[in-house]
Amino acid sequence: MLVWVPLEPVAGALDGIDGITVEVVNPDDGAELPPSVRDVEFYVPPLFPRPLSLTALASMPSLQVVQTLTAGVDLLLHRVPEHAVLCNARGVHDPSTAEWVVTAMLAAIRQIPYFTAEQAAGRWSNQFTGTLAGRSVLIVGYGSIGHAVECRLTGFEAHIVRVARSARDGVHPITELPALLPQADVVILLAPVTGETIGMVDSGFLAMMKDGALLVNGARGTLVVTDDLCAELSTGRLLAALDVTDPEPLPAGHPLWTMPNALITPHVAATTAFSARAALAFLREQVLRWRADTPLVNVIIGEY
Repeated sequence: MLVWVPLEPVAGALDGIDGITVEVVNPDDGAELPPSVRDVEFYVPPLFPRPLSLTALASMPSLQVVQTLTAGVDLLLHRVPEHAVLCNARGVHDPSTAEWVVTAMLAAIRQIPYFTAEQAAGRWSNQFTGTLAGRSVLIVGYGSIGHAVECRLTGFEAHIVRVARSARDGVHPITELPALLPQADVVILLAPVTGETIGMVDSGFLAMMKDGALLVNGARGTLVVTDDLCAELSTGRLLAALDVTDPEPLPAGHPLWTMPNALITPHVAATTAFSARAALAFLREQVLRWRADTPLVNVIIGEY
């Protein structure tokens, strides 16, 4: 049983599993694919696969499993051959991503970027800031990460409102967003990338947000129409905290860089040692399941 992984540390996580052979192959490196491409049965693509890693899937006739190290699988959805299953790493990055969301919220509301700039300039610029206490926080895409965010907000005295694709106990359906957005002080985007969510945060969505509200994107940049966000931020009416953008990486000179009311980090919410360890442990367990012919977890059905 042949397993392809993109990096040596990933291969190391599979040491000692009987009955498998592990090769380190990253098609995005641009080298010619080795002959073993016809034999690979379990494929772990790079963390953020580029075109060569995606097109390589068509050259794997023996492929059984494509296992990502991320929760998002939008780039791979329509590339995986019909004879193989696609699995994601749902749950692995929840703690790290939830920490980033809470950190970004607090930093934006308490104006930490402003005070950091004032510190660099040697100015003691005392002034009032907002608080998370007493605020209404709307989580759009209430899944495992949304739950992790809510757990970490316990004790902040904020009111949590949950939204998902369909209604369930304590969770509003996405169709109720127009009524919920005008009431929210903070809107957190954690929805998966689907045909319904791409570009969902457009001028109309942003116009429904209340004056002074904060948009936090910890999902994917493509959920937001960037030009519409820039137009709204340029008025000073809203704030934004973004770990992801569209395009990504955000090019030099892009208007978002210079928005004083935007806090931007370079897709680092899950770039932590904790997440890396969790991802490798999860991968090992998944390979053991596959090797033992027991059901895999996190199998993608439909768009996510």
